[in-house]
Amino acid sequence: MFKRSIGVVGIAAAFLVGYLVANREAPVEAQGGPAGFAAVPNAIGALDVTGPYDVVADWPKDISARPGNEKWTWGAGQGVFAESPDRVIFIQRGQLPVLPQMKPAALPQIAPNLSFPVMGLVRNATQASPPGALEINGKVGDDSDAGQAGVDFLWANCIVIIDRNGNIVETWTQWDKMLRRPHSVYISPYDPQKHIYLVDDYRHAIFKFTNDGKKLVQTIGEPNVHASDAKHFYRPTFIAFQTDGSFYVADGYLNTRVVKFDKNGNYVTAWGERGNSGKETRPNYFNNVHGVAVDPATREVYVNDRNNRRIQIFDENGKFLRMWTLGWDRANLHFVHIDADRKIWVYDQVAQKLARFDRDGRLIYAWGGLGAYPGALWGVHGISVDQEQNLYLAAVGRGGVQKFRPRPGTNPAYLVGKHVYSAWK
Repeated sequence: MFKRSIGVVGIAAAFLVGYLVANREAPVEAQGGPAGFAAVPNAIGALDVTGPYDVVADWPKDISARPGNEKWTWGAGQGVFAESPDRVIFIQRGQLPVLPQMKPAALPQIAPNLSFPVMGLVRNATQASPPGALEINGKVGDDSDAGQAGVDFLWANCIVIIDRNGNIVETWTQWDKMLRRPHSVYISPYDPQKHIYLVDDYRHAIFKFTNDGKKLVQTIGEPNVHASDAKHFYRPTFIAFQTDGSFYVADGYLNTRVVKFDKNGNYVTAWGERGNSGKETRPNYFNNVHGVAVDPATREVYVNDRNNRRIQIFDENGKFLRMWTLGWDRANLHFVHIDADRKIWVYDQVAQKLARFDRDGRLIYAWGGLGAYPGALWGVHGISVDQEQNLYLAAVGRGGVQKFRPRPGTNPAYLVGKHVYSAWK
């Protein structure tokens, strides 16, 4: 009996050690001495304006260069997914007029010493891009508060495919009229056919296309009908895929739950209750579920409870495990993202920074800044990384999408890791 007990204790101890090793956060080694936080070790005078990356100039080429599109540029950049360096899928909320270069002009009629633009920021693309409000005075809204179609915006080229050189190689205009507010786009790493999933939060639906975009093979949710049941959403936002191919939908702006589907899109379960927005502390209560991610090692599900400024973590079936709250009462996260290296990334649209946290919520590194210069971050809403470690960030504020290339000699701990690749590479 004594030997058997020793054996059981030994097995338990080995299991505990294995669990701790599997869940241990890889340390970020000190760089360049006591103040060693630069992305490139021993870099002199580094401010890390674009973090561990250099922005790729003139990527993508402006869509105004396409024949017949000379007066229009990128609208609010909602999502991006890099299938490969040569095939980057970008979604936007239509297009906006090309604006002339503007020099700061005084506005004394408003206030003394006031000028516009400030920091080169002329237009907030998410305010200028359609659609308008979902509801106005209790009635379903339209695009009228976004301006006049064909003048203030153009609902076209909502899905665009871009190659490594920034060339627009495909535009899926055949789906423009079907879309209302494309919100995020994905390919499941566990799907060998590489179907493309697109979440449209105003249509309360997820559209699943063949990889070439020629065929719509499945619609999850009932378009234009919202509810909180097994067959409906209410403004869903993001998707995350589990290691068995099942997936979770953040549902969403107006529903307050996470919905799980099997790999074929069949409803499995849902969890979440409506909380007290901005001050909720109870687990499993949400206000604006605006992000979801899966840890590929533990299968844990990380949920961005946006309005309550916290990340809640659940097991794969929705059992609450733990949570951590952001220490800044103005934080407003656009997403939570976990890469194949299990590094956790968030984007705060108030600080305008992309940040890495460990799995207990401790800040590892952050970079970014507001402005109109190449590489500046403003309203980043979509994130993706290709097989060459290039980073892509779609932005609703500045509009469009940017590509970032790792700086030579950068500390890999500061890079957003690649996607999980299982059924395809």
